[in-house]
Amino acid sequence: MDMQYNTIFINGDAFNCQKSMSLQDLLIYLNFDINSIAIEYNRELLVSRDFDKIFFNSQDHLEVITIVGGG
Repeated sequence: MDMQYNTIFINGDAFNCQKSMSLQDLLIYLNFDINSIAIEYNRELLVSRDFDKIFFNSQDHLEVITIVGGG
């Protein structure tokens, strides 16, 4: 039986995502503003232009840091 989902960890919490979902798809699905976040994927900092090229493997770790301005 081929599972259609991967279990990944987002900010330490387990999350089941479709295998066909890119990082960009996931961020949009979760309603993140791609222009105001920083992403660490398996301990590597990513740039937003690569978000659509990243696809998940089971047990991957994703840290999403929201950037807020003040003043």
